[in-house]
Amino acid sequence: MKYMLVNSIICISLPMFIYFLSYYLFMRELKNRHKLLAFECGFDSFFNARVPFSTRFFLLAVIFIVFDIEIVLLFPIPMLNILNNVNLVIILMIFFLLLFGLLHEWNEGAIDWMK
Repeated sequence: MKYMLVNSIICISLPMFIYFLSYYLFMRELKNRHKLLAFECGFDSFFNARVPFSTRFFLLAVIFIVFDIEIVLLFPIPMLNILNNVNLVIILMIFFLLLFGLLHEWNEGAIDWMK
């Protein structure tokens, strides 16, 4: 048990130490803004590489990903060999959470593509 605690402390602290050490060693390279610009054969950039996009589209994409992950959680339900009361309650909780989230987003107007 002691070894497990020591190993977990080492596994957590060693990557953090390496991360902070590399940050402080190479921090002066990050301060040079000219190095962060796009390079096009020695010429200045013709246009800004950061094209703005619709935040409405971004919000809809995030909502899609969240609901997609929740629906994927429902896929293994038919494979359950034992469908007892506890499993049924968990399945219904996930389903109603998904339904409540959908109704909330619909009520807020986040799902409407056009306004």
